Amino acid sequence: MTNLILQPITLKEANRFVADYHRHHKPVTGCKFCIGLNVNGKVVGVAIVGRPVARMLDDGWTAEVLRCCTNGIKNGCSMLYGACWRAARAMGYRRLITYILDTEPGISLQASGWQCLGQAGGGSWHRENRPRVDTHPINQKILWERRG
Repeated sequence: MTNLILQPITLKEANRFVADYHRHHKPVTGCKFCIGLNVNGKVVGVAIVGRPVARMLDDGWTAEVLRCCTNGIKNGCSMLYGACWRAARAMGYRRLITYILDTEPGISLQASGWQCLGQAGGGSWHRENRPRVDTHPINQKILWERRG
């Protein structure tokens, strides 16, 4: 069995890992905290937690897992999601959310105690009065949460 170890990691290091390994998202610009996962001193996964992207959810008590990314290591995402919740709770957050694509199964979230809340948007951010180029998937998202 692989010996997975949680570690603190900087946003710069986490973003470098995301740039190298994330399937469909780019690095983020800011965060509240990051958690790394390593095997034998080599980073094999990261999670980046920040303020909720949706302004209406940014109530001061809610944080969002902005990125969870591994190199494919077994149980890595489940371990990172669980660690994010424990860290957020220790900081006083009452709710932690994340979104996955509707094409992703959510097994890691289920395994670490998260609850699926169902579909939550998607689509293009492009608007006629505010043109944007979408560099992210625009299909439906699924909202998951941990509360406590």
